[in-house]
Amino acid sequence: MPDEPQRPGRRTRLYALTDGRTAAPHTVLTMDTTITAAAAEDALGGLPTEWQAILAMCPPPGGLAVAEIAARTGMRLTPMTLLLGELADRGLIEHRPPLDGTETTNVHLLMRIRDNLARI
Repeated sequence: MPDEPQRPGRRTRLYALTDGRTAAPHTVLTMDTTITAAAAEDALGGLPTEWQAILAMCPPPGGLAVAEIAARTGMRLTPMTLLLGELADRGLIEHRPPLDGTETTNVHLLMRIRDNLARI
């Protein structure tokens, strides 16, 4: 069928991407933590392609939420948080907690969020 979505090729197993780590990394992330790439584009050559894809999705200064990265890659949330924790522990990404209540009263920020959600 021509209208069927293209399925990605063979996927690398999670334990291969995290060097066998299956427990929570030192960096604990939630689904609404914002992730931004910390590595320069030219420094990504030796990294696994899955890591490169995630870093390419999260350029500074904006970044993406953990849940959005998981959705875009087709990976479940728990494995994605493990993988992102591994990237954070290696210094390849920066992360910031979700906004607190005082930061969400900014009307301009809320309008930017609305506009970005409309583009998805």
